[in-house]
Amino acid sequence: MTENDVWVLADPRAGTAAQAIGIAERLGRPFRTVDLAWGRLAGLPLRWATLAGLAGDTRQAFGRPWPVLAIAAGRRSAPVALWLARQGVRTVHCMRPGFSEDRFDLLVVGRHDSPPVAPNILPILGAAHRMSPGRLAAAREEWRAFSELPSPRVALLLGGPPRGEGMAPGTAAAMARYVAGFAGSVLATGSRRTGAAAEAAVAAALGGLPQHLHRWGGDGPNPYAGMLAWADAIVVTGDSVSMLSEALATSVPVFIADPGGLGPRHHRLHDSVYAAGQARPLAQAPAPFARASLDETGRVARAVAERFLRS
Repeated sequence: MTENDVWVLADPRAGTAAQAIGIAERLGRPFRTVDLAWGRLAGLPLRWATLAGLAGDTRQAFGRPWPVLAIAAGRRSAPVALWLARQGVRTVHCMRPGFSEDRFDLLVVGRHDSPPVAPNILPILGAAHRMSPGRLAAAREEWRAFSELPSPRVALLLGGPPRGEGMAPGTAAAMARYVAGFAGSVLATGSRRTGAAAEAAVAAALGGLPQHLHRWGGDGPNPYAGMLAWADAIVVTGDSVSMLSEALATSVPVFIADPGGLGPRHHRLHDSVYAAGQARPLAQAPAPFARASLDETGRVARAVAERFLRS
């Protein structure tokens, strides 16, 4: 098998692309990443098989020889995946596309999105991602310096509102103060949506507590995977499906902090992982609880290999 046999349609949004890339990485086979760039028509509700939403340069990447399998994620990439299906390509798509669900060979859908029961739908807890057991093991070795911080080491993972205005500094500071009340040290990181003001508020709230604070866009390597690998407990804001799903790849207690303003979809996500015993609300921290690491991405990859890549 060559890298042209499996294509990953990579949306420009990192969290969306990570779902498709994470599944491909777990297949243990070569694959080709096709970076998608959207044109003016991408904002329209394109509900059929078409490349019309792609920018002109990106369309040039679509040509023979066709792959055996294409893996995609997100609403905008769904018409592109179906266009490939018309060329005889098998399709795996993450998230509900909102149309023609029976035309995809496999849909990988979070239980919080209420997927119907169908032979081509594989429900999972949370979302697929790239935080594999192998990556966590490598990060634990790379970031061994975190072992010198006092226990319990609590990872604080900060998301933010989806519209880009940044997390309210007061909200971020309140979470940091709560975590500081039971942590021996804190491994904190912002994200693209957190904002510099919220990160500064976290730094002030943690004060002199032993800590490592990673500010989004800062210099040097990103310690995020190392924080997960070395944490004794994880606190993650409930606005980030990606970070919550990645936190669940560890085997330590995971607590969800509600930053306020969340919609029904996020609350369904939280309820689904609470019901599975995989996380608890932040108000219940620091009470420990046992949980096994969740490897939904690995489960998806095994299903994909069994269904489409047996030869």
